[in-house]
Amino acid sequence: MTMSIEPLTPHDARLYSPLALAFLGDSVYEQFVREKLLHEANRPARQLHDAAVARVRAEYQAMAADTILGLLTEEEMDIYKRGRNASGISVPRHASVADYRKATGFECLFGYLQLCGRRSRLEELFAAVWTAGESSESQTAVGMQTAALEKDEQPEE
Repeated sequence: MTMSIEPLTPHDARLYSPLALAFLGDSVYEQFVREKLLHEANRPARQLHDAAVARVRAEYQAMAADTILGLLTEEEMDIYKRGRNASGISVPRHASVADYRKATGFECLFGYLQLCGRRSRLEELFAAVWTAGESSESQTAVGMQTAALEKDEQPEE
């Protein structure tokens, strides 16, 4: 038995609260991340979990939101802003308010696109986020290696 859920119209999807859309979007985005990680390599579950957590935390999703803002349509930008500006958000201690709000907007957009059945658009935005994340991780690794080399070149006192 296959479960098929008909996509909603944009009008009907907008009837959901931004936090309800973010609730769905959180799981949609996390599934994209988990599938991508699994397809990259067959690793132990703990490594997969740690890699997924690094990409679904608020700080990373805030970077993801910044990455895709220039790619959004006017309609998508409106949905993102609804999520970002939603009231009733409870910010965890490990995240800044600004990052958490951006992450909520990002998740809201992913939930909206999912409800509207826009899988190809989700894939397009996720690809942009993933590419930017890999670039960011590479720059961080290079920066850490450079710092280590500079530390080794310091004359001993």
